[in-house]
Amino acid sequence: MNRFRFARAHSPDAAVATVAADPHAAYIAGGTNILDLMKDYAVAPALLVDITALSFGKVESTPLGVRVGALAKMSDVADHPTIQKQFPAIAQALLESASPQLRNMATIGGNLMQRTRCAYFRDVGTACNKRMPGAGCSALEGVNRMHAVLGGSEHCICVHASDLAVALTAFDAIVHVHGPDGDRAIPLTQFYVLPGTTPDRETVLRHGELIEMLELRPSEYTARSTYLKVRDRAAYEFALVSVAAGLDVQAGKIRTARLALGGVAPIPWRAREAEDALAGQAPTRDAFVNAGQIALSGAHGHGENDFKIALAQRAIVRAFETVASA
Repeated sequence: MNRFRFARAHSPDAAVATVAADPHAAYIAGGTNILDLMKDYAVAPALLVDITALSFGKVESTPLGVRVGALAKMSDVADHPTIQKQFPAIAQALLESASPQLRNMATIGGNLMQRTRCAYFRDVGTACNKRMPGAGCSALEGVNRMHAVLGGSEHCICVHASDLAVALTAFDAIVHVHGPDGDRAIPLTQFYVLPGTTPDRETVLRHGELIEMLELRPSEYTARSTYLKVRDRAAYEFALVSVAAGLDVQAGKIRTARLALGGVAPIPWRAREAEDALAGQAPTRDAFVNAGQIALSGAHGHGENDFKIALAQRAIVRAFETVASA
């Protein structure tokens, strides 16, 4: 681990000013991701600014829905009665993440900002465009069983690591941030950036901007939702494929569907064409099979991860059938 300086912020403005003033500064809260990366020499911030003293740890109901503070612990949000009742897929996604010990330490904002778990990104002895732009992508011709089949590029085929972000993407969560230029509200569907030719850029955040909270708006499809995670072992494992699915069914027809995928793309993958195809249909297996085919119609495997395409299609069917039978 490289040497670094440490500071503790006691107000959002102080935190933002400190990080914005140093291009090599970063925020730290639970530290469950950034410290691992520093130990692997994958990242080397010169200054860490501790934000745990800030008052962003609450889950609050509002007239429009629910606000989740960026410093709320993953375990606390998963156990919150409002989240469990109005957003069961979000509660499930949190409980499927990491281990109990990590969930007790990790924060919601940190979970959204976690970096990819690609082994080549973390191994400084290999080529990685995300870690060192222009170096190349070792995964393209290497061990790529865990890598993306959607949304990748010739520069990067990593997958996004967050389970929570998949569920939040399905349900149109809004990220509220505070930065040097003021406040912004960013739909999560616009928060993450596909790798393209700049895989080192992962979000639309500007340097110094700080996540303060998430805004969630309940609906029939958030209350009637599920999160399905397919992985190599039952606990403490990242997704091969995951599905966040929600349905609003009225008079035997699907009024609104929501679908997002994890483990298959460099960002949480919203399958809007599949959602549109389900609208107006009866909630049947045939309709869900068609939705799965549409959602993966642009998928491309890289050898070892070809199986993810069929696996994702089947997981979509299973998730929607679970919701429809609820």
